[in-house]
Amino acid sequence: MTDWLLTNALLVNEGRRLHADLRIRGGRIERIDGELAATPGERVFDARGRWLLPGMIDDQVHFREPGLTHKAEIETESRACVAGGITSFMEMPNTRPPATNREALEAKYARAAEVSRANYGFYLGATNDNLADIQQLDPKAAPGIKVFMGASTGNMLVDDPATLDGIFRDAPTPIITHCEDTPMILANEDKARQRWGEDIPPEQHPLIRSREACIKSTRLAISLARKHGTRLHVLHVSTADECALFEPGPIEGKRITAETCVHFLHFSAEDYARLGFLIKCNPAIKDATDREAITRALAEGRLDVLATDHAPHLVTEKSGHYFRAPSGLPLVQYALQCALERVFEGTLTLERVVEATSHAPATLFDVSERGFLREGYWADLVLVDPDTPHAVSASEVLSKCRWTPFEGTTFRSTIAATFVNGHLAWNEGQLDDTVRGRRLEFDR
Repeated sequence: MTDWLLTNALLVNEGRRLHADLRIRGGRIERIDGELAATPGERVFDARGRWLLPGMIDDQVHFREPGLTHKAEIETESRACVAGGITSFMEMPNTRPPATNREALEAKYARAAEVSRANYGFYLGATNDNLADIQQLDPKAAPGIKVFMGASTGNMLVDDPATLDGIFRDAPTPIITHCEDTPMILANEDKARQRWGEDIPPEQHPLIRSREACIKSTRLAISLARKHGTRLHVLHVSTADECALFEPGPIEGKRITAETCVHFLHFSAEDYARLGFLIKCNPAIKDATDREAITRALAEGRLDVLATDHAPHLVTEKSGHYFRAPSGLPLVQYALQCALERVFEGTLTLERVVEATSHAPATLFDVSERGFLREGYWADLVLVDPDTPHAVSASEVLSKCRWTPFEGTTFRSTIAATFVNGHLAWNEGQLDDTVRGRRLEFDR
């Protein structure tokens, strides 16, 4: 393992900016100081005054392995993570087979140990009939328990009231929820089908996966969490109405938290005319007023975490009619740059982006020794060049699906380098994927 001395960096960490040097030894941050002298055996990396941030921890990705590997794999998507400054990810259980028991969960960890270029954690999935698996889960074995309170893959929709109550009562880890009300969605689908048949326009998606469906389900999750004192984290908030259900302020001490995703900060319903089903996702991208409200809620800490919900599909799959085109977007490679656009436009501070993408997920999920620039912590770092624009092209996409909804976009920053556990995995557009990531550990 190479030891490094990063010089002339602008560190952004825990609400402060600091011009300093940073030493990496044995994969960890050994020293942060104003001016450090190089020692024998270490390599010097001149940051040239660019922004040095803790690596992004993405608390919501779908890497499709096992069972759906024609779309994506842990190997390909983790490489895209590293290129985008994401050093750790937490992956969803709705694979084939789903990770709804200990054996399936550990099989995913074993596969990631072989191929993942970023650090990794895997959620245990809830179903209507695996309450015993949830009750027996080792709290250190997974970041949390994923509950689909809206339509999902296979049998992972949890809609039995008694089961839901038991999960919220007995969960040994945080519960994370996908909140959409399935009966409302199905009724909306029937109405749309009566008018358009199978050829429902993409613009109808946010009316079918409606704001009312989101609000009703989110209110139910919050009520169950309050009843049992559960540690609840609501995923991918997509409406202004839901933002009002959460308290502003720091994440420390909160029992109920919420996340939104980068595509809800960037796209709006107006973009369906241009991108069609390429931006079809669940919950749906909604109005520009929702986008503005979500950005404000993130700024004030009503929404605590910013993630991706990276969910790749092939372009050929996306080109079908409404009911055939699957929901989900590939996002990890450009997520941090997309978030930083809000800094350039003045709606989020750089410090708040760092908090929402690194500090908050580390705190929420009790991630051990990651998510901050602190001496003794693992050296998961991303160096951002705020002065070099980056024009996105599909030819550079590392995700297996080989497309991005950001094609043709010019971001005002570039991911110059990414260190994972002290390994320089990405540098000036070149990937060194010779080193594997590590299993995330949870201090519980």
